Amino acid sequence: MATATLPPPSPPPRNKNLLHCITPIIFFSFLLFTIFIFSKRALEPSFSLYTDLFSQPPPLSSPSSSPANSHMSLASAPPTPTPISQNKSSAPKNINGELSVENGEDPDDKNRSFGEMDGNGSDSSLASAPTHTPISQNNNSSAPNSINGQLSVENGEDPDDKNQSFGELGGDGTDFLMRLRGKRLMLVGDSMNRNQFESMLCLLREGLPNKSRMYEVHGHKISKGRGYFVFKFEDYNCTLEFVRSHFLVKEGVRINGQGNSNPTLSIDQIDKTAKRWKHADILVFNTGHWWTHGKTARGKNYYKEGDYIYPKFDSVEAYRRALKTWANWIDKNVNPKKQLVFYRGYSSAHFRGGDWDSGGSCNGETEPVLSGAILNNYPLKMKIVEEVVKEMKVPVRLLNVTKLTNFRKDGHPSVYGKKVIAGQKVSTRRQDCSHWCLPGVPDAWNELIYATMVFQQIGSKTKIQ
Repeated sequence: MATATLPPPSPPPRNKNLLHCITPIIFFSFLLFTIFIFSKRALEPSFSLYTDLFSQPPPLSSPSSSPANSHMSLASAPPTPTPISQNKSSAPKNINGELSVENGEDPDDKNRSFGEMDGNGSDSSLASAPTHTPISQNNNSSAPNSINGQLSVENGEDPDDKNQSFGELGGDGTDFLMRLRGKRLMLVGDSMNRNQFESMLCLLREGLPNKSRMYEVHGHKISKGRGYFVFKFEDYNCTLEFVRSHFLVKEGVRINGQGNSNPTLSIDQIDKTAKRWKHADILVFNTGHWWTHGKTARGKNYYKEGDYIYPKFDSVEAYRRALKTWANWIDKNVNPKKQLVFYRGYSSAHFRGGDWDSGGSCNGETEPVLSGAILNNYPLKMKIVEEVVKEMKVPVRLLNVTKLTNFRKDGHPSVYGKKVIAGQKVSTRRQDCSHWCLPGVPDAWNELIYATMVFQQIGSKTKIQ
């Protein structure tokens, strides 16, 4: 009699085992991704507008419907992000017993540093008024710094080494140029705005197929000693300009009873460079860093209203009144239907163990700040800026970058902002922990300007072939 054999027991289903393994892996991966996304958002910039971006005044008018823009001849090459040694300035002029500061010189040696302060060289072009002539669309014969399509820079570096950031950041330099067609973009302020100007120059240059079609119209190289630059983009009939104005109000010098010169700051009078501001289509202002040093912070026999010099005056209140003077000028002189105005907020410095003139340092920093009190730092100056901007008649877009820059202690030139002779050891005695390396933080500020123009549908979209 045949006996039936039972089949061996079947192994447990493999699919169930795999499911038990894969499920926690998927959950854990999703958790990590979520943490990364929310952590990343903490580093994103704050862009504060006191008017609704999507209900702004009509787009800027084209050159054909507005007065002809003036464009001074100045000239140079792409920026070198490293600070350049400053130049000594000539003696100021004596006018009615008061010395006028022609180029914003700082007679106080304590306020004459490579980091926070601009250098001061003569700028004869400031004395001449703009000529009202439209830019020639196809005149490139006056590009003195263009040699075989390469632009010269102050220290002989290859411009392409400095101008490679905007594409990596996801911006579109060509589209930006198209929106600037026929317009003047002008940055007005201290050396922090020059830092942003250099970033913008690199950004726009990346949008040019032919780099020789951009040049500084007087042949000037970017340096601390000069307070006015105009870069022309031939194919787009537009210019990018920088005007130095440390305080946005009038600097001067008086002669005291001993025959010595003392600087003054007229907080009720707009800066002498304002005659240039009127002709710009897009303006980006800043002031701040010069208000924290030496005579400006002490406020003794320095601040002036009318003909009266205050023996002692609070620097914070002086800052408030100076900003109101600037705001009143904007309200009286800017046409919001034809001009766009930005104010770029205070940019944080990161000195350890001292300040810019007392041994402060930031070398060796390789990562952003991710925690600590500095992330919540918001200067009183920025609260004053907010108050003043809210009361203005002309809409001003506040680029509130302060908290964005709080994170970036790793973004400053530190010891690398100086010229170094080959083989020479880099000195760590005085470091630049205020300005920013390029490519770097100022690129994000310019992305915000570009985004505003996109949202407001400003500018032509016809591409140059």
